[in-house]
Amino acid sequence: MAALKEIKARIASVQSTLKITSAMKMVASAKLHRVQGQAQAAAEYERGLSQIAAALTAASGAKAVSPLLLPHDKRGRAVVVAFSSDGSLCGSFNANAVKALAQQVERLRAEGFDRVTVIPVGEKIAQAAAEAGYDTDGRFRTLVSNPACEGAAALADALMAEYAAGEADRVVLVYNHFRSMGRQTPVQEMFLPLPAGEERPGRVPEYICEPGAETLLAALLPQTLRARLHAVLLDSATAEQAARTVAMQTASDNAAELLDDLSLTYNKRRQQAITDELADITPTE
Repeated sequence: MAALKEIKARIASVQSTLKITSAMKMVASAKLHRVQGQAQAAAEYERGLSQIAAALTAASGAKAVSPLLLPHDKRGRAVVVAFSSDGSLCGSFNANAVKALAQQVERLRAEGFDRVTVIPVGEKIAQAAAEAGYDTDGRFRTLVSNPACEGAAALADALMAEYAAGEADRVVLVYNHFRSMGRQTPVQEMFLPLPAGEERPGRVPEYICEPGAETLLAALLPQTLRARLHAVLLDSATAEQAARTVAMQTASDNAAELLDDLSLTYNKRRQQAITDELADITPTE
């Protein structure tokens, strides 16, 4: 009888867990649909700005129109902006981000940078950076909870100001890129200096600029970087919700399978107990 009570208690516990994981899966799925739409719109906007900036730069030949385009010869200080989630229960999402951050820091140190500063965006990457002993700047760690354009623009402006003033010689982004529901790829990409754009064969768009291309680029390049950072922030948020949706679906499937096994075991033992009781009260000849 004690065994039946234990199994019944486990069944109740698994049922409670199943309700929680199912609810969390539904919440993550709803958040995913919302942020995915925002991420797609932001990525399209950023892509358009980048194409215009690259075309203007190539057409005008103004490779040095902005300090944001010029690479620094010295290897003084590098900045790594790393994105993660604030919470857990999203599979290997945060572990992949932490691993990519460690790889990038080691790569920058191997290239000869004297100092590497990590700007964590998300509580999990902030905790990991602190445990690893990295030099960190935690001013923007809460951006994940509210991936608004204003916060991303403030971070982009701070990075551009440091790079233009020579306080940072390279800026790199580390984040998880959303590819599909079951695949989020860690990405390490250059943010500053801003690539001037590759020359491509074929027809290049021609723009009539008023005022001149240099004046337009001076205003367009910072806006392009703000849009890029916002797109990355939303991309990371999309990957997070996708990873959490899949993780909660897997947890729900496992809980349902365990529940079936426990129910079968409970019914078998209960039937055996009934059989034993009947055997005790049945008279023997």
